[in-house]
Amino acid sequence: MPSNRSAGRVSWLSFLVMLTIGTDTFLVAPLLPTLTHAYHNDPAWSGWMVSAYAIGYALLALVAGPISDRLDRKTMLVRGLVAFAVLTAACAFAPTFWAMVSLRFATGVAAAFVTPQIWASIPVLVPPQNILRTMGYATSGLSIAQMIGVPIGSALAGWTWHSPFLVVGAVALVLAGVVRLHFPQVPQLGSGSLTGLARTYRDLLGTPTAPALFIAYLLFQTANFTSFSFIGTWFTNGFGLTVTQVGAAIIALGSANAVGSLFGSRLSNRLGLQNSRRTAIAVLIVLYAALPSAPNLVVAVALFCGIFMTGGFVFPVFMATMQGLTTTARGTVSALTNSTMYLGTTIGGVIGGVLITHFAGYHGISAVVVVLMTLSLVSDRERGRASKAVEKTSQQTNDAAEPQGR
Repeated sequence: MPSNRSAGRVSWLSFLVMLTIGTDTFLVAPLLPTLTHAYHNDPAWSGWMVSAYAIGYALLALVAGPISDRLDRKTMLVRGLVAFAVLTAACAFAPTFWAMVSLRFATGVAAAFVTPQIWASIPVLVPPQNILRTMGYATSGLSIAQMIGVPIGSALAGWTWHSPFLVVGAVALVLAGVVRLHFPQVPQLGSGSLTGLARTYRDLLGTPTAPALFIAYLLFQTANFTSFSFIGTWFTNGFGLTVTQVGAAIIALGSANAVGSLFGSRLSNRLGLQNSRRTAIAVLIVLYAALPSAPNLVVAVALFCGIFMTGGFVFPVFMATMQGLTTTARGTVSALTNSTMYLGTTIGGVIGGVLITHFAGYHGISAVVVVLMTLSLVSDRERGRASKAVEKTSQQTNDAAEPQGR
């Protein structure tokens, strides 16, 4: 039976794991000019050192999720962290550009075996009343990683570009030991067999409410990343900010996101998962609609802080809702959720690039984001209708069977 003491350990360890994984994700971006010079490669190819990690994560998560549902989840978490630590440290010794790309891909693969275990373990290890709060801790780890990943990478690279990889690798290795000692054992609910991975996805998506929920989440994340990817561009072109000033603004937005993640659980518990999702998306629609009319930088940053805080509030709600789709394939749910997010990131980057180029200011991006968020809200309502239909059918079946039982 989950206990409050277990919830406390799971909360802080989930926070530290997601913080470490997230920091590594954002570690390479500030190092790209230095690494490009060190490897004497064409700057046009340097982005592969960032993309390789994301590709490795997105592809292998789809396999890692179902596998983790069939094996010991804590063991996979610890081994994934060890592999992540070793591969991150190995990046410090990559002799060539393509060796670095390969190691970043492999690091993404290792990360894909780690994070699904966190999301899937929380509903099992934590009392129901603490699930959203614990997921908020994990989400805040990612939020804070967005703020500190770039500064940490830049600061450590002041010694040598090898330092960031060695430091993060060492931290991850220590954390693996802490998780092994203090993370609770996760009850195994799967079959233990590694066969039928495709069937696991088919069964999950065959759940009446799952397709509409994942479509709502895809639209939500596509809208987010259509906007987020070009905040710096708008701040620079529209308000004349320098790179340093944009960085300071992003730190403020990340702080707002972390606040929403850490302190939103009490409100979401009061509203319920469904009302929390719909209310948050409605608020986001209003805030995004107001963005292009921001008369100055202060108002624009304030609106974005509201957006990031609301996003931090609703992300754990989405995760908790999706984890509620199943009790035996939670790793699969986490994997599909992460891959959906990466798909939204890719689509959002393409859409946003076109909009910021062909429309003045933030008007084009804002309009499309409002449309995507509205469609997400519609899909969420369809999910609600499907859920009610299932409940009604189940009740009718029970009512029909009751006389026979008597």
